[in-house]
Amino acid sequence: MRTSYLSSLIFALLASTSLAVTAATSAATPADATKPAISAPAGVQGAKVNLNSANAETLQKELSGIGAAKANAIVAYREEHGGFTAVDELIEVKGIGKALLDKNRDKLSID
Repeated sequence: MRTSYLSSLIFALLASTSLAVTAATSAATPADATKPAISAPAGVQGAKVNLNSANAETLQKELSGIGAAKANAIVAYREEHGGFTAVDELIEVKGIGKALLDKNRDKLSID
């Protein structure tokens, strides 16, 4: 009886010490210091994707519903017709419709 009580007491002491050390370690390390700094890819300004300078990979990664084929089509359209003059011109790209444009409108710029 005494041995099991003593074992339980030692276990509780070790467990609480382990939790205290873990909590102290995570409190001492700021959350931002553990994350690497990420720079915005080319063609991305703040939270917006520039249709006139973003590459296909950036378009695919940053825009909803845009896969590799549509991203390549956007770049090809831009190369063939020159830069976009308005975000609404994106509808002219084959495979891009009004619904897809509306879904991504707040993420797009032409600056």
